[in-house]
Amino acid sequence: MKFGKYQPQVSRSDWGNERYIFQFENGYGASVIRNHLSYGGPEGFYELAVLKNGKIIYDTPITNDVVGWLDKNDVADTLKQIEEL
Repeated sequence: MKFGKYQPQVSRSDWGNERYIFQFENGYGASVIRNHLSYGGPEGFYELAVLKNGKIIYDTPITNDVVGWLDKNDVADTLKQIEEL
């Protein structure tokens, strides 16, 4: 699964659960999920968490929490922002 120009380094999809991990050269990355418990997942949207060195962080200019209710274009836009941190 690609989001715009972004290809995940890790992807997993089983039993209705999707997870994609992105990592950028600046040390930041993202975890993108979609399942029945994620924000917007039951409606087909994605939830994104910003990562730093592989761990979720909550203190970036992008967000102080996870971001839900994202479509594929929203995910690609947010990944671009993370890549530019």
